[in-house]
Amino acid sequence: MQTITRKLEFDAGHRIPDHRSQCRNLHGHRYVLEITLQGELVDTEGAPDRGMVMDFADVKSLAMEHLVNKWDHAFIVYEGDVKVREFLQSMADHKTVVFDRIPTVENMAAVAFRILAGVYDAHYGVDLKLKRVRLYETPNCWADVERA
Repeated sequence: MQTITRKLEFDAGHRIPDHRSQCRNLHGHRYVLEITLQGELVDTEGAPDRGMVMDFADVKSLAMEHLVNKWDHAFIVYEGDVKVREFLQSMADHKTVVFDRIPTVENMAAVAFRILAGVYDAHYGVDLKLKRVRLYETPNCWADVERA
């Protein structure tokens, strides 16, 4: 088994409603998402991804379609944060993503792992599995979700 990792970036806003400091305010981050896949090398004669776990372009394309394009330049809000949800809904065509949990980086990484595992594990590669999602909220702070 080998692993590969693809890094993608997106911008999004959020808030942590009960936080003791500045994070309780509406704010945004430049998130960095690292997707680590594990699998066997493709060894099919003539296959364009022969010798690869998965083509990095395909890793990116699937992540963009299923996650990044949905979260990029959106405001990610907890469904229980009613006043903020109502405020966001009052703006026509505002890009809002509603979470069933507070959008901390830990929870966002867990949601990202669930979404992406359903994409990569089900359809692509040789014994391919999503091994880890690492989500940076800042250059110095991140959360990891790993398959055991």
